Amino acid sequence: MIAAIIRLYIKNYENTTDKKVREQYSILGGILGIICNLFLFISKFLIGMTMNSMAILSDAFNNLTDMGASFISIISAKLSNRPPDKAHPFGHGRFEYLASLTISIIILIVGYKLCETSVMKFFEPETMEFSYWSMAILLLSIAIKGWMCLYNRYIARKINSSVNEATASDSINDAIATAGVLAATILQQFTALPVDAAAGTAIGLLIMYTGCGIAKDVINILLGRAPNPELVQQIVQCALKCPYVVGVHDIKIHDYGPGRMFASLHAEVPDTADLVEVHAALDVLEDELIDAFQMEVNIHMDPLCTNPHIINKVRHILDAIIQKKYPHYHTDNLRITAGMVRLNIICDLHIPPEEYTPDHILKIHQEINDAMRQYNERYRVVLAKIVPEQYRHAKRARLKDKNCRLAAQEAKNESAERQIHD
Repeated sequence: MIAAIIRLYIKNYENTTDKKVREQYSILGGILGIICNLFLFISKFLIGMTMNSMAILSDAFNNLTDMGASFISIISAKLSNRPPDKAHPFGHGRFEYLASLTISIIILIVGYKLCETSVMKFFEPETMEFSYWSMAILLLSIAIKGWMCLYNRYIARKINSSVNEATASDSINDAIATAGVLAATILQQFTALPVDAAAGTAIGLLIMYTGCGIAKDVINILLGRAPNPELVQQIVQCALKCPYVVGVHDIKIHDYGPGRMFASLHAEVPDTADLVEVHAALDVLEDELIDAFQMEVNIHMDPLCTNPHIINKVRHILDAIIQKKYPHYHTDNLRITAGMVRLNIICDLHIPPEEYTPDHILKIHQEINDAMRQYNERYRVVLAKIVPEQYRHAKRARLKDKNCRLAAQEAKNESAERQIHD
């Protein structure tokens, strides 16, 4: 049904990367939300007043806040679609996240007030009138909220909207809450216990829980949460298809709103490759990443050192420092970008899981860099990946790495001896 409404209302509905189309999706979702929630609020409010039911009145005001949230989603769609300006060069897409945060705050306030009112009903109980008409309205409300969850989730997937995803979650919680109200209303007819007040309190707590969940998700985005590991892996796989790229590290993704993401990464290339050709290949890679992931991408080129003398020397120094300071750690996948001003040592570090904390990782990084600079002021260590690993696994990996180096050295010596013999 929602697909048919979208086709009727939105022109070019398939082009969800277009900002105008995204705006129309958001406005349509908001209009449908206002219509549904206005109907539910009026019907439940009248029934709640007629039956003197705190649970039904609580549910009615919950629908009223949902209607307000729909108004906010429409306003945010308009504001977030404003073009970039001098003060906001990345656009205004985060208005959508601010709208989600506003919705969560409204939900929390309403949930608290409903809990407060419902708790008072424990001490001042009132007789509740029963009506089959009210039961029919509550059943219809459950069906409407279920449909609202489905269409908001559909729109959220289409345009990657946090507002619609939050509304979908709120709708399914509303359906559950209304089902609880229905059960409490029926049960209240067979007992003198304050079931209605308990149901109203439970609904208020559920509303507050929903608000906390939405607020937490939005705040994490605004604070700059870590990118989706699957997205990072897909970017790495795409980058490694470039002819000159042999490795990728330091991937950073900045979220300025749905459809407004910016990424940067370091692409590792051999220092023996032609600079002009590598630059052209990375330009092509940027275009491919933009098309594949719908985000602006900036690539920094890291030319990897291929001189075995420099690589072995730096590896020996780094291994010595690691074994002295952190004997139960080990590094692998070492590569180097060597220049006159700075020599960057890029590697992965394997550590015990219990030490895998942000503060400890920062301390390790600082101590390793300080120790490396004592050997040479140009040396800088870049930890491309921190891997939590059990000690026995780390020990086995170090032994395997050592054996591989010994085997490579033996093969090199045998090759040299054959050349001398020949």
